[in-house]
Amino acid sequence: MTFPIHRPRRLRRSEALRGFVRETHLSTNGLVYPMFACPGNKVRTEISSMPGVHQQSPDQIVEECREVAGFGIPAVILFGLPERKDETGSESASAQGAVQRSIEAIRKAKLNLLVITDVCLCEYTSHGHCGVVEGGEILNDPSVALLANAALSHARAGADIVAPSDMMDGRVAAIRNKLDENNFQDVAILSYAAKYCSAFYGPFREAAQSAPQFGDRRSYQMDPGNALEAMREVLADIQEGADAVMVKPAGPYLDIVSRVKAETGYPVAAYQVSGEYAMICAAAERGWIEKERVMMESLLGIRRAGADFIVTYFATEAAKQL
Repeated sequence: MTFPIHRPRRLRRSEALRGFVRETHLSTNGLVYPMFACPGNKVRTEISSMPGVHQQSPDQIVEECREVAGFGIPAVILFGLPERKDETGSESASAQGAVQRSIEAIRKAKLNLLVITDVCLCEYTSHGHCGVVEGGEILNDPSVALLANAALSHARAGADIVAPSDMMDGRVAAIRNKLDENNFQDVAILSYAAKYCSAFYGPFREAAQSAPQFGDRRSYQMDPGNALEAMREVLADIQEGADAVMVKPAGPYLDIVSRVKAETGYPVAAYQVSGEYAMICAAAERGWIEKERVMMESLLGIRRAGADFIVTYFATEAAKQL
């Protein structure tokens, strides 16, 4: 470009001009709202590290889902807390579980929402790991069988999409086979394909009561330094039958989001996780940042990187702005 013939500021002069040439747009259609389902009735408990986010019993879940649908947000993703925990997370597949009952309540209310369910064992196991533990080791294949059973129970309750987040090898194929064998061929799989072992999950572990009781999750979640491995994981999950893939967390891994979208062409989700949410809320509470502007800018950045939809605790707040 040569000045003064080319003056890029011409198109920045007003909000109308800026909007006219804007390359990336946010829409409520691309938002997914995470919710935490717990046992009981009329339970609504705020999570201390995540202002505005609650653990809720199924009756309260469905009431908030009415608001979510009213904002034009197309989907929620449900995480569950059990009545009791055990070594194998047996309540993850219970037809009477909080997630399963919440799905049924949403369906009964005839809400115009896609229901996605998180499929994992960490919320349900007494040790807090995402699989079966033996001698301090997280066993892959026995864990996969339990995950497939949990996914099937979600499908039976009425889930549109099941989302395995455990990072066990082969779980997408096992879930696809289990669903197909039981005539749930139309239930889609959103795989947490590139889920990193991140320090940004801290507040979620309070919300889901899922902190590991020993060690950490580095033997199954991905090393933060790896990008090529992320692509191998994504491609493996697609080959096993995933209908869409997720990168988690979002903000620190926008390069992975961009690469996955560019190299696969598949629908890509990005999860703006609890730590990302909590940091923005905390900084805004101290007056260090403008919450609404930072919230929207962070979501726009995730969308610009290539995410087709964003799982975010800001979904309802962002919908008000949109």
